[in-house]
Amino acid sequence: MIQPGQYDIGIDMVNVDRIRSSYERYGEQFLGKILTPAEISLCRQKADMIQSAAARFAAKEAISKAIGHGISEHFSWHSVEILNDQHGKPFVRILDHEFPVQEQSIRLSLSHDSQYASAVALIIP
Repeated sequence: MIQPGQYDIGIDMVNVDRIRSSYERYGEQFLGKILTPAEISLCRQKADMIQSAAARFAAKEAISKAIGHGISEHFSWHSVEILNDQHGKPFVRILDHEFPVQEQSIRLSLSHDSQYASAVALIIP
């Protein structure tokens, strides 16, 4: 658990084909499990929706690692959403009222190509 004044970092990388395969098998039900409606809408605006979804999947994993919980009863796929500002920079919107850190304390970097998506989450005091 993050202590006041403490920095922490999480990183994750996912194979885009793994996310694509899950989407092809389970469709919208899969997207709804890992993404919020706002995230799904944002991903649909991208050239490759699945690459964008995979990056958000990796971001949520990275955040869960940074706060020390992993995806669990303390941190679900819908505890946060990963959006973009008007310049395309990713940011976190916290949806879980019991989340242990403030939105402005989380910095994200996302990257993806045809094979992999990755994310780094930094929590600053």
